[in-house]
Order: sequence, then C-alpha cells, then structure tokens
Amino acid sequence: QVQLVESGGGLVQPGGSLRLSCAASGSIFSGNIMGWYRQAPGKERELVAHITSGGSTNYADSVKGRFTVSRDNAKNTVYLQMNSLKPEDTAVYYCNVRQAVSAYWGKGTLVTVSS
Repeated sequence: QVQLVESGGGLVQPGGSLRLSCAASGSIFSGNIMGWYRQAPGKERELVAHITSGGSTNYADSVKGRFTVSRDNAKNTVYLQMNSLKPEDTAVYYCNVRQAVSAYWGKGTLVTVSS
C-alpha cells in the first residue's frame, strides 16, 4: 500500500502563488508517475499535471505556463508550484501516484482563489 499526505493548500488572492507538496510512503516502486488532479464544485475530477520518475511532464492546457510540477525521488515527494492563480483554479487538489496496475490518492487539499 501507498500513503499520500498533501500539504500547502489555502486561500490566496488572484494573481498569487501557492506550492503544494505530497509525500508518499509505503510500497513505492521506481518507474511510477506522480501527479495532481483537481475537482471543483459541481465538476468532474481532472488532471492538472503529472511527472514520471524520469522527469517527463504533462500539463492540462488550462495551467500550462502557470503551474510547474516537480518531484524529489529520494524523498518520494511531488510538488506543484502554482503561479498567477485565477478564481477558476479554486478546487480540491488531489495527489496521485500510479505504479504497476495500481493508483493511489491523497485525501485532497483545498485551494481557494478569491479576493
């Protein structure tokens, strides 16, 4: 099993920045994909960004140029640096790890972008 603990959410004004962190523990295998999804009220959960163990990244079009995903393989931690935040970025952000045939989810951290 894999446990994921997210941190870094909160309230920020439009145009501001936040950094999310997610630490993974348990049975972590090499070659996994770590990433972030989000779910806004009344909407489906969607991919924000993910990063492979080799450093390849993928972003949703809506966050390209504003968000950066990174990881520290030694710490089994994935980060999401969010800049130029917009009200439409308001959502619960979930950490996700995919390895072999399994997927694991964190409990989520709320990001609210509002003035």
